Amino acid sequence: MRDFVEGLAGSDELQIVDDPVDLADVAEVFEGNPRAVWLRQVGPERAELVGGVVGSRARLARAFGVAPGALLPEVLRRLRNAPEIVEVGQDQAPVQQVVLTGADADLTALPVHLQHGLDGAPYISASVDYVLDPKTGWTNVGMRRLMLRAPHTTGIDLVSPSDLRAIYEAAAGNGRPLPISFVVGSHPIDQVAATMRLPVNELGLVASLRDAALPVVRCVTNDIRVPADAEWVLEGYLDERGHAESEGPYGEFLGYYGAVKRNPVFHLTAVTRRHDALFQTATIGGRHMRHTDTAVLSGLRTEVMVWRALETAVREPLAVCATPASGGMFNVRIALRQRVPGEARNAILAAFGCLANVKNVFVVDPDIDVFSGEQLDWALATRFQADRDLIVDSGLRALPLDPSLAAGSRAGAKAGFDLTWPFGSGERIETMVPEPPRYAGPRRESVRAALADGPKYFAELMAALGSRDGREVVRELDALRAVPGLARDAMGRYSIAGPTPLPGPQ
Repeated sequence: MRDFVEGLAGSDELQIVDDPVDLADVAEVFEGNPRAVWLRQVGPERAELVGGVVGSRARLARAFGVAPGALLPEVLRRLRNAPEIVEVGQDQAPVQQVVLTGADADLTALPVHLQHGLDGAPYISASVDYVLDPKTGWTNVGMRRLMLRAPHTTGIDLVSPSDLRAIYEAAAGNGRPLPISFVVGSHPIDQVAATMRLPVNELGLVASLRDAALPVVRCVTNDIRVPADAEWVLEGYLDERGHAESEGPYGEFLGYYGAVKRNPVFHLTAVTRRHDALFQTATIGGRHMRHTDTAVLSGLRTEVMVWRALETAVREPLAVCATPASGGMFNVRIALRQRVPGEARNAILAAFGCLANVKNVFVVDPDIDVFSGEQLDWALATRFQADRDLIVDSGLRALPLDPSLAAGSRAGAKAGFDLTWPFGSGERIETMVPEPPRYAGPRRESVRAALADGPKYFAELMAALGSRDGREVVRELDALRAVPGLARDAMGRYSIAGPTPLPGPQ
Protein backbone atom coordinates (compact mmCIF):
# COMPACT_ATOMS: atom_id res chain seq x y z
CA MET A 1 0.00 0.00 0.00
CA ARG A 2 2.82 2.42 0.80
CA ASP A 3 4.14 2.09 -2.75
CA PHE A 4 0.69 2.90 -4.10
CA VAL A 5 0.25 5.94 -1.86
CA GLU A 6 3.74 7.22 -2.63
CA GLY A 7 2.90 6.87 -6.32
CA LEU A 8 0.06 9.37 -5.85
CA ALA A 9 2.44 12.05 -4.54
CA GLY A 10 2.65 15.11 -6.75
CA SER A 11 -0.82 14.56 -8.22
CA ASP A 12 -4.24 15.99 -7.40
CA GLU A 13 -5.14 12.59 -5.95
CA LEU A 14 -3.13 12.98 -2.71
CA GLN A 15 -2.92 15.56 0.05
CA ILE A 16 0.10 15.26 2.34
CA VAL A 17 -0.07 16.86 5.80
CA ASP A 18 3.32 17.20 7.46
CA ASP A 19 2.15 19.16 10.52
CA PRO A 20 1.19 17.26 13.68
CA VAL A 21 -2.52 16.38 13.88
CA ASP A 22 -4.39 15.28 17.01
CA LEU A 23 -6.50 12.16 16.65
CA ALA A 24 -9.52 14.27 17.58
CA ASP A 25 -9.04 16.33 14.40
CA VAL A 26 -8.46 13.52 11.92
CA ALA A 27 -12.12 13.05 10.93
CA GLU A 28 -12.49 16.69 9.94
CA VAL A 29 -9.50 16.41 7.60
CA PHE A 30 -11.18 13.59 5.68
CA GLU A 31 -14.76 14.90 5.67
CA GLY A 32 -15.85 15.51 2.08
CA ASN A 33 -12.24 15.48 0.89
CA PRO A 34 -12.04 14.18 -2.71
CA ARG A 35 -8.36 13.30 -2.27
CA ALA A 36 -6.54 10.62 -0.35
CA VAL A 37 -4.84 12.15 2.69
CA TRP A 38 -1.50 11.10 4.15
CA LEU A 39 -0.99 12.39 7.69
CA ARG A 40 2.70 12.15 8.61
CA GLN A 41 2.38 12.88 12.35
CA VAL A 42 -0.80 11.72 14.07
CA GLY A 43 -1.38 11.64 17.81
CA PRO A 44 1.29 11.75 20.50
CA GLU A 45 3.09 8.80 18.89
CA ARG A 46 3.46 10.85 15.65
CA ALA A 47 2.23 7.83 13.69
CA GLU A 48 1.65 7.79 9.93
CA LEU A 49 -1.97 7.46 8.87
CA VAL A 50 -3.53 7.41 5.42
CA GLY A 51 -7.21 7.47 4.49
CA GLY A 52 -9.48 7.92 1.49
CA VAL A 53 -7.08 5.79 -0.54
CA VAL A 54 -9.83 4.30 -2.72
CA GLY A 55 -12.28 7.18 -2.36
CA SER A 56 -12.35 7.86 -6.11
CA ARG A 57 -12.82 5.71 -9.18
CA ALA A 58 -9.72 7.29 -10.71
CA ARG A 59 -7.54 6.07 -7.83
CA LEU A 60 -9.12 2.63 -7.86
CA ALA A 61 -8.52 2.37 -11.61
CA ARG A 62 -4.94 3.51 -11.08
CA ALA A 63 -4.44 0.61 -8.69
CA PHE A 64 -5.36 -1.73 -11.57
CA GLY A 65 -3.19 0.18 -14.04
CA VAL A 66 -6.06 1.28 -16.30
CA ALA A 67 -8.16 4.35 -17.07
CA PRO A 68 -11.43 4.74 -15.11
CA GLY A 69 -13.53 3.72 -18.12
CA ALA A 70 -11.63 0.45 -18.42
CA LEU A 71 -11.86 -0.52 -14.75
CA LEU A 72 -14.79 -2.95 -14.91
CA PRO A 73 -13.52 -4.85 -17.99
CA GLU A 74 -10.08 -5.16 -16.36
CA VAL A 75 -11.51 -6.56 -13.13
CA LEU A 76 -13.66 -9.03 -15.07
CA ARG A 77 -10.57 -10.11 -17.02
CA ARG A 78 -8.54 -10.65 -13.87
CA LEU A 79 -11.29 -12.65 -12.23
CA ARG A 80 -10.64 -15.30 -14.88
CA ASN A 81 -7.00 -15.66 -13.80
CA ALA A 82 -5.86 -18.91 -12.21
CA PRO A 83 -4.59 -17.89 -8.76
CA GLU A 84 -0.96 -18.40 -7.76
CA ILE A 85 -0.19 -18.34 -4.01
CA VAL A 86 3.35 -18.58 -2.63
CA GLU A 87 3.89 -19.14 1.10
CA VAL A 88 6.98 -17.45 2.57
CA GLY A 89 8.61 -17.55 5.99
CA GLN A 90 8.69 -14.79 8.59
CA ASP A 91 12.13 -13.65 7.47
CA GLN A 92 10.71 -12.91 4.00
CA ALA A 93 7.46 -11.29 5.17
CA PRO A 94 7.65 -7.50 5.62
CA VAL A 95 4.46 -7.59 7.70
CA GLN A 96 6.25 -9.65 10.38
CA GLN A 97 9.33 -7.46 10.69
CA VAL A 98 7.94 -6.40 14.08
CA VAL A 99 6.00 -8.91 16.22
CA LEU A 100 4.21 -7.87 19.41
CA THR A 101 2.41 -10.29 21.74
CA GLY A 102 1.06 -10.26 25.28
CA ALA A 103 0.90 -6.82 26.92
CA ASP A 104 2.96 -5.34 24.08
CA ALA A 105 0.12 -6.00 21.67
CA ASP A 106 -2.07 -3.01 22.52
CA LEU A 107 -4.93 -1.82 20.33
CA THR A 108 -5.02 1.53 22.11
CA ALA A 109 -1.45 2.22 20.98
CA LEU A 110 -2.63 2.31 17.35
CA PRO A 111 -3.65 5.61 15.64
CA VAL A 112 -7.39 4.84 15.74
CA HIS A 113 -9.63 7.91 15.69
CA LEU A 114 -13.28 8.77 16.36
CA GLN A 115 -14.86 9.07 12.93
CA HIS A 116 -18.36 10.43 13.61
CA GLY A 117 -19.86 12.42 16.45
CA LEU A 118 -22.19 9.69 17.75
CA ASP A 119 -19.92 6.67 17.19
CA GLY A 120 -19.69 4.36 20.18
CA ALA A 121 -15.87 4.58 20.24
CA PRO A 122 -12.92 4.98 17.86
CA TYR A 123 -13.13 2.45 15.01
CA ILE A 124 -10.59 0.55 12.94
CA SER A 125 -12.42 0.93 9.64
CA ALA A 126 -10.04 -0.31 6.92
CA SER A 127 -9.58 -3.79 8.33
CA VAL A 128 -9.66 -6.76 5.94
CA ASP A 129 -10.53 -9.99 7.77
CA TYR A 130 -9.08 -13.44 6.99
CA VAL A 131 -10.75 -16.58 8.38
CA LEU A 132 -10.44 -20.29 7.63
CA ASP A 133 -13.72 -22.07 6.89
CA PRO A 134 -13.47 -25.49 8.60
CA LYS A 135 -16.01 -26.99 6.18
CA THR A 136 -14.10 -26.20 3.00
CA GLY A 137 -10.59 -25.36 4.15
CA TRP A 138 -10.89 -22.17 2.11
CA THR A 139 -9.93 -18.73 3.37
CA ASN A 140 -12.82 -16.29 3.62
CA VAL A 141 -11.88 -12.65 3.08
CA GLY A 142 -14.06 -9.65 3.91
CA MET A 143 -14.05 -6.16 5.39
CA ARG A 144 -15.40 -5.55 8.90
CA ARG A 145 -15.13 -2.62 11.27
CA LEU A 146 -13.69 -2.99 14.77
CA MET A 147 -14.88 -0.83 17.69
CA LEU A 148 -12.22 -0.36 20.37
CA ARG A 149 -13.37 -1.72 23.75
CA ALA A 150 -10.09 -2.21 25.61
CA PRO A 151 -6.37 -2.67 24.85
CA HIS A 152 -7.00 -6.27 23.80
CA THR A 153 -10.66 -6.40 22.69
CA THR A 154 -12.96 -4.85 20.11
CA GLY A 155 -16.49 -5.26 18.92
CA ILE A 156 -17.01 -6.48 15.35
CA ASP A 157 -20.06 -5.97 13.19
CA LEU A 158 -21.11 -9.32 11.71
CA VAL A 159 -23.75 -8.29 9.19
CA SER A 160 -26.28 -10.80 7.92
CA PRO A 161 -26.19 -12.57 5.60
CA SER A 162 -22.46 -13.07 5.20
CA ASP A 163 -20.08 -15.99 4.95
CA LEU A 164 -18.13 -14.88 8.03
CA ARG A 165 -21.29 -14.72 10.12
CA ALA A 166 -22.23 -18.27 9.07
CA ILE A 167 -18.71 -19.54 9.83
CA TYR A 168 -18.67 -17.80 13.22
CA GLU A 169 -22.12 -18.92 14.30
CA ALA A 170 -21.25 -22.54 13.45
CA ALA A 171 -18.17 -22.28 15.68
CA ALA A 172 -19.99 -20.49 18.51
CA GLY A 173 -22.83 -22.97 18.29
CA ASN A 174 -20.31 -25.69 19.11
CA GLY A 175 -18.79 -23.64 21.94
CA ARG A 176 -15.58 -22.87 20.05
CA PRO A 177 -13.81 -19.53 19.47
CA LEU A 178 -13.05 -18.64 15.87
CA PRO A 179 -9.47 -17.66 14.95
CA ILE A 180 -9.36 -14.52 12.80
CA SER A 181 -6.75 -12.05 11.55
CA PHE A 182 -7.24 -8.50 10.32
CA VAL A 183 -4.99 -6.77 7.81
CA VAL A 184 -4.88 -2.99 8.23
CA GLY A 185 -3.08 -1.27 5.39
CA SER A 186 -3.46 -3.31 2.22
CA HIS A 187 -3.22 -2.61 -1.48
CA PRO A 188 -6.50 -1.36 -2.99
CA ILE A 189 -6.76 -4.52 -5.09
CA ASP A 190 -6.87 -6.64 -1.93
CA GLN A 191 -9.74 -4.51 -0.64
CA VAL A 192 -11.63 -5.01 -3.90
CA ALA A 193 -11.22 -8.77 -3.44
CA ALA A 194 -12.52 -8.46 0.12
CA THR A 195 -15.79 -6.91 -1.08
CA MET A 196 -16.60 -9.70 -3.55
CA ARG A 197 -18.94 -12.56 -2.71
CA LEU A 198 -17.98 -15.42 -5.00
CA PRO A 199 -18.02 -19.17 -4.21
CA VAL A 200 -14.23 -19.57 -4.31
CA ASN A 201 -11.23 -19.67 -1.99
CA GLU A 202 -10.99 -15.93 -1.52
CA LEU A 203 -7.27 -15.96 -0.80
CA GLY A 204 -7.00 -17.09 -4.41
CA LEU A 205 -9.34 -14.27 -5.38
CA VAL A 206 -6.81 -11.78 -3.99
CA ALA A 207 -4.12 -13.42 -6.12
CA SER A 208 -6.29 -13.46 -9.26
CA LEU A 209 -7.13 -9.77 -8.97
CA ARG A 210 -3.50 -8.86 -8.34
CA ASP A 211 -2.68 -10.48 -11.68
CA ALA A 212 0.48 -11.84 -10.04
CA ALA A 213 1.67 -14.41 -7.55
CA LEU A 214 0.46 -13.61 -4.02
CA PRO A 215 3.08 -13.98 -1.26
CA VAL A 216 1.43 -15.11 2.01
CA VAL A 217 2.76 -15.76 5.48
CA ARG A 218 1.28 -17.81 8.31
CA CYS A 219 0.26 -15.76 11.34
CA VAL A 220 2.29 -16.15 14.54
CA THR A 221 -0.60 -17.02 16.90
CA ASN A 222 -3.03 -18.79 14.54
CA ASP A 223 -2.88 -20.84 11.35
CA ILE A 224 -4.31 -18.21 9.03
CA ARG A 225 -2.31 -17.07 6.01
CA VAL A 226 -2.33 -13.37 5.14
CA PRO A 227 -0.59 -11.25 2.47
CA ALA A 228 3.08 -11.02 3.44
CA ASP A 229 3.37 -7.48 2.04
CA ALA A 230 0.63 -5.94 4.23
CA GLU A 231 1.34 -3.03 6.59
CA TRP A 232 -0.23 -4.33 9.83
CA VAL A 233 -1.91 -7.55 10.98
CA LEU A 234 -4.06 -7.88 14.11
CA GLU A 235 -4.27 -11.56 15.11
CA GLY A 236 -6.75 -13.07 17.52
CA TYR A 237 -10.11 -14.78 17.79
CA LEU A 238 -13.83 -14.14 18.15
CA ASP A 239 -14.98 -15.59 21.44
CA GLU A 240 -17.61 -18.31 21.63
CA ARG A 241 -20.29 -16.31 23.46
CA GLY A 242 -22.02 -15.28 20.24
CA HIS A 243 -23.63 -11.87 19.82
CA ALA A 244 -22.96 -10.94 23.40
CA GLU A 245 -21.83 -7.30 23.64
CA SER A 246 -23.18 -3.97 22.44
CA GLU A 247 -21.48 -2.48 19.39
CA GLY A 248 -22.21 0.88 17.74
CA PRO A 249 -23.70 3.26 16.91
CA TYR A 250 -21.63 3.94 13.82
CA GLY A 251 -21.88 6.20 10.77
CA GLU A 252 -22.81 3.69 8.07
CA PHE A 253 -22.12 3.48 4.34
CA LEU A 254 -25.62 4.71 3.41
CA GLY A 255 -24.93 8.08 4.98
CA TYR A 256 -26.83 7.55 8.23
CA TYR A 257 -26.07 6.03 11.61
CA GLY A 258 -26.46 2.36 12.32
CA ALA A 259 -27.99 1.71 15.75
CA VAL A 260 -26.42 -0.16 18.67
CA LYS A 261 -26.31 -3.93 18.00
CA ARG A 262 -25.39 -7.09 19.83
CA ASN A 263 -22.22 -8.42 18.27
CA PRO A 264 -19.32 -10.79 18.99
CA VAL A 265 -16.08 -9.71 20.67
CA PHE A 266 -12.64 -9.92 19.07
CA HIS A 267 -9.71 -10.76 21.34
CA LEU A 268 -6.24 -9.67 20.24
CA THR A 269 -3.34 -12.13 20.55
CA ALA A 270 -0.66 -10.45 18.42
CA VAL A 271 0.18 -7.38 16.39
CA THR A 272 2.65 -7.70 13.52
CA ARG A 273 3.78 -4.92 11.21
CA ARG A 274 6.43 -3.51 8.94
CA HIS A 275 9.25 -1.41 10.40
CA ASP A 276 7.80 1.65 8.65
CA ALA A 277 4.16 0.56 8.83
CA LEU A 278 1.52 2.93 7.46
CA PHE A 279 -1.81 2.66 9.29
CA GLN A 280 -4.98 3.00 7.24
CA THR A 281 -8.46 4.35 7.92
CA ALA A 282 -11.45 4.19 5.59
CA THR A 283 -13.85 7.04 4.95
CA ILE A 284 -17.50 6.09 5.30
CA GLY A 285 -20.91 7.69 5.75
CA GLY A 286 -21.99 11.33 5.94
CA ARG A 287 -23.19 13.74 3.27
CA HIS A 288 -20.30 13.19 0.87
CA MET A 289 -20.61 9.50 0.14
CA ARG A 290 -19.33 9.70 -3.42
CA HIS A 291 -15.89 10.51 -2.00
CA THR A 292 -15.80 7.67 0.52
CA ASP A 293 -13.74 4.48 0.32
CA THR A 294 -16.70 2.28 1.11
CA ALA A 295 -18.97 3.67 -1.61
CA VAL A 296 -16.36 3.38 -4.36
CA LEU A 297 -15.39 -0.16 -3.32
CA SER A 298 -19.02 -1.22 -3.02
CA GLY A 299 -19.78 0.32 -6.39
CA LEU A 300 -17.18 -1.75 -8.20
CA ARG A 301 -18.36 -4.93 -6.50
CA THR A 302 -21.97 -4.15 -7.49
CA GLU A 303 -20.94 -3.55 -11.07
CA VAL A 304 -19.16 -6.90 -11.25
CA MET A 305 -22.15 -8.79 -9.88
CA VAL A 306 -24.66 -6.97 -12.10
CA TRP A 307 -22.50 -7.46 -15.19
CA ARG A 308 -22.29 -11.20 -14.55
CA ALA A 309 -26.09 -11.35 -14.28
CA LEU A 310 -26.50 -9.34 -17.49
CA GLU A 311 -24.27 -11.71 -19.43
CA THR A 312 -26.99 -14.34 -19.29
CA ALA A 313 -30.01 -12.02 -19.28
CA VAL A 314 -29.39 -9.86 -22.38
CA ARG A 315 -27.36 -10.10 -25.56
CA GLU A 316 -25.27 -6.93 -25.52
CA PRO A 317 -24.67 -5.15 -22.21
CA LEU A 318 -22.30 -2.22 -22.71
CA ALA A 319 -21.67 -0.56 -19.35
CA VAL A 320 -22.72 -0.63 -15.69
CA CYS A 321 -22.41 2.10 -13.06
CA ALA A 322 -23.35 1.75 -9.41
CA THR A 323 -23.43 5.34 -8.23
CA PRO A 324 -21.17 6.06 -5.24
CA ALA A 325 -23.56 8.75 -3.99
CA SER A 326 -26.09 5.95 -3.33
CA GLY A 327 -23.54 3.94 -1.34
CA GLY A 328 -22.30 2.11 -4.42
CA MET A 329 -25.22 -0.30 -4.55
CA PHE A 330 -28.74 1.17 -4.31
CA ASN A 331 -28.86 3.00 -7.68
CA VAL A 332 -27.54 1.11 -10.71
CA ARG A 333 -27.32 2.37 -14.28
CA ILE A 334 -27.04 -0.01 -17.23
CA ALA A 335 -26.33 0.78 -20.88
CA LEU A 336 -27.20 -1.83 -23.49
CA ARG A 337 -27.96 -2.26 -27.14
CA GLN A 338 -31.38 -3.86 -27.45
CA ARG A 339 -31.40 -6.65 -30.02
CA VAL A 340 -34.99 -7.76 -29.41
CA PRO A 341 -37.98 -6.15 -27.68
CA GLY A 342 -38.03 -6.50 -23.89
CA GLU A 343 -34.30 -6.70 -23.22
CA ALA A 344 -34.30 -3.50 -21.17
CA ARG A 345 -36.84 -5.07 -18.82
CA ASN A 346 -34.85 -8.29 -18.69
CA ALA A 347 -31.83 -6.26 -17.61
CA ILE A 348 -33.82 -4.57 -14.87
CA LEU A 349 -35.10 -7.85 -13.47
CA ALA A 350 -31.64 -9.45 -13.65
CA ALA A 351 -30.20 -6.58 -11.62
CA PHE A 352 -33.04 -6.86 -9.08
CA GLY A 353 -32.31 -10.51 -8.51
CA CYS A 354 -28.51 -10.62 -8.42
CA LEU A 355 -28.05 -8.47 -5.29
CA ALA A 356 -30.46 -7.68 -2.48
CA ASN A 357 -28.84 -4.25 -2.16
CA VAL A 358 -29.82 -3.14 -5.68
CA LYS A 359 -32.89 -0.93 -5.28
CA ASN A 360 -33.36 1.36 -8.31
CA VAL A 361 -32.23 0.36 -11.82
CA PHE A 362 -31.97 2.70 -14.81
CA VAL A 363 -31.46 1.22 -18.29
CA VAL A 364 -30.32 3.46 -21.15
CA ASP A 365 -29.40 3.31 -24.83
CA PRO A 366 -25.77 3.13 -26.02
CA ASP A 367 -25.51 6.89 -26.60
CA ILE A 368 -25.98 7.67 -22.88
CA ASP A 369 -22.92 7.77 -20.59
CA VAL A 370 -23.94 5.86 -17.46
CA PHE A 371 -21.29 7.71 -15.43
CA SER A 372 -22.87 11.09 -16.21
CA GLY A 373 -25.66 12.21 -13.91
CA GLU A 374 -26.44 14.97 -16.41
CA GLN A 375 -27.06 12.51 -19.24
CA LEU A 376 -29.13 10.21 -17.01
CA ASP A 377 -31.28 13.16 -16.00
CA TRP A 378 -31.75 14.04 -19.67
CA ALA A 379 -32.71 10.47 -20.58
CA LEU A 380 -35.18 10.31 -17.69
CA ALA A 381 -36.74 13.60 -18.81
CA THR A 382 -37.05 12.79 -22.51
CA ARG A 383 -37.26 9.00 -23.00
CA PHE A 384 -39.36 7.87 -20.06
CA GLN A 385 -43.13 7.59 -19.68
CA ALA A 386 -44.11 6.43 -16.21
CA ASP A 387 -47.21 4.50 -17.29
CA ARG A 388 -45.18 2.62 -19.92
CA ASP A 389 -41.60 2.41 -18.67
CA LEU A 390 -41.75 2.05 -14.88
CA ILE A 391 -41.43 -1.36 -13.23
CA VAL A 392 -42.21 -1.65 -9.52
CA ASP A 393 -42.00 -4.85 -7.51
CA SER A 394 -42.48 -5.31 -3.80
CA GLY A 395 -41.89 -7.91 -1.11
CA LEU A 396 -38.28 -8.40 -2.20
CA ARG A 397 -35.37 -9.02 0.15
CA ALA A 398 -33.82 -5.71 1.16
CA LEU A 399 -30.82 -4.40 3.04
CA PRO A 400 -31.92 -4.02 6.68
CA LEU A 401 -29.83 -0.83 7.00
CA ASP A 402 -32.07 0.95 4.47
CA PRO A 403 -33.60 3.73 6.60
CA SER A 404 -36.63 4.01 4.32
CA LEU A 405 -37.88 0.54 5.33
CA ALA A 406 -40.67 0.21 7.84
CA ALA A 407 -39.33 -0.56 11.31
CA GLY A 408 -38.35 -4.21 11.59
CA SER A 409 -39.01 -4.96 7.92
CA ARG A 410 -36.57 -7.10 5.96
CA ALA A 411 -38.39 -6.82 2.62
CA GLY A 412 -38.90 -3.79 0.41
CA ALA A 413 -39.70 -2.52 -3.06
CA LYS A 414 -37.52 -2.07 -6.12
CA ALA A 415 -38.07 0.24 -9.10
CA GLY A 416 -36.86 -0.14 -12.67
CA PHE A 417 -36.73 2.76 -15.11
CA ASP A 418 -36.60 1.87 -18.80
CA LEU A 419 -35.01 4.98 -20.29
CA THR A 420 -34.49 3.43 -23.74
CA TRP A 421 -36.37 4.41 -26.85
CA PRO A 422 -39.24 1.98 -27.56
CA PHE A 423 -37.77 -0.86 -29.61
CA GLY A 424 -37.51 0.03 -33.31
CA SER A 425 -38.30 3.73 -32.86
CA GLY A 426 -34.78 5.06 -32.40
CA GLU A 427 -34.24 6.05 -36.06
CA ARG A 428 -36.79 8.87 -36.13
CA ILE A 429 -35.46 12.41 -36.59
CA GLU A 430 -37.12 13.22 -33.26
CA THR A 431 -34.81 10.78 -31.46
CA MET A 432 -31.57 11.96 -33.03
CA VAL A 433 -29.27 14.14 -30.93
CA PRO A 434 -28.13 17.43 -32.50
CA GLU A 435 -24.36 17.76 -32.95
CA PRO A 436 -22.15 20.21 -34.84
CA PRO A 437 -22.20 19.47 -38.59
CA ARG A 438 -19.55 17.24 -40.14
CA TYR A 439 -18.76 18.03 -43.75
CA ALA A 440 -17.95 14.75 -45.47
CA GLY A 441 -18.69 13.19 -48.83
CA PRO A 442 -17.58 13.25 -52.47
CA ARG A 443 -17.11 16.60 -54.24
CA ARG A 444 -19.54 17.59 -57.00
CA GLU A 445 -19.78 20.54 -59.41
CA SER A 446 -23.25 21.63 -58.35
CA VAL A 447 -26.06 20.98 -55.93
CA ARG A 448 -27.98 19.30 -58.74
CA ALA A 449 -25.09 16.95 -59.44
CA ALA A 450 -24.87 16.12 -55.76
CA LEU A 451 -28.59 15.34 -55.59
CA ALA A 452 -28.27 13.04 -58.57
CA ASP A 453 -26.42 10.66 -56.20
CA GLY A 454 -29.40 10.53 -53.85
CA PRO A 455 -31.00 12.51 -51.01
CA LYS A 456 -28.70 14.83 -49.07
CA TYR A 457 -28.78 16.79 -45.85
CA PHE A 458 -27.84 20.44 -46.18
CA ALA A 459 -24.42 19.75 -44.60
CA GLU A 460 -23.78 17.07 -47.23
CA LEU A 461 -24.58 19.57 -49.97
CA MET A 462 -22.08 21.98 -48.44
CA ALA A 463 -19.47 19.23 -48.40
CA ALA A 464 -20.22 18.35 -52.05
CA LEU A 465 -19.56 21.93 -53.09
CA GLY A 466 -16.62 22.39 -50.74
CA SER A 467 -18.55 25.27 -49.20
CA ARG A 468 -17.21 27.00 -46.11
CA ASP A 469 -20.22 29.30 -46.03
CA GLY A 470 -23.52 27.65 -46.99
CA ARG A 471 -25.37 30.61 -48.42
CA GLU A 472 -24.45 29.77 -51.99
CA VAL A 473 -26.11 26.38 -51.44
CA VAL A 474 -29.28 28.21 -50.42
CA ARG A 475 -29.13 30.18 -53.69
CA GLU A 476 -28.64 27.04 -55.80
CA LEU A 477 -31.53 25.29 -54.04
CA ASP A 478 -33.70 28.32 -54.71
CA ALA A 479 -32.86 28.14 -58.40
CA LEU A 480 -33.70 24.42 -58.44
CA ARG A 481 -37.16 25.07 -57.10
CA ALA A 482 -38.11 25.99 -60.64
CA VAL A 483 -37.15 22.48 -61.70
CA PRO A 484 -39.87 19.82 -61.31
CA GLY A 485 -39.04 17.14 -58.76
CA LEU A 486 -37.12 19.09 -56.09
CA ALA A 487 -38.45 17.78 -52.77
CA ARG A 488 -37.60 16.97 -49.17
CA ASP A 489 -38.22 13.71 -47.36
CA ALA A 490 -39.40 13.10 -43.77
CA MET A 491 -35.82 13.32 -42.51
CA GLY A 492 -35.40 16.75 -44.07
CA ARG A 493 -33.05 15.63 -46.83
CA TYR A 494 -33.19 17.33 -50.24
CA SER A 495 -33.78 15.23 -53.36
CA ILE A 496 -34.57 15.70 -57.02
CA ALA A 497 -36.62 13.18 -59.00
CA GLY A 498 -35.35 11.86 -62.33
CA PRO A 499 -33.35 13.52 -65.04
CA THR A 500 -34.77 16.92 -65.92
CA PRO A 501 -33.46 19.50 -68.38
CA LEU A 502 -31.49 22.34 -66.93
CA PRO A 503 -33.25 25.71 -67.14
CA GLY A 504 -32.15 27.97 -69.98
CA PRO A 505 -30.74 27.11 -73.38
CA GLN A 506 -29.07 23.72 -73.80
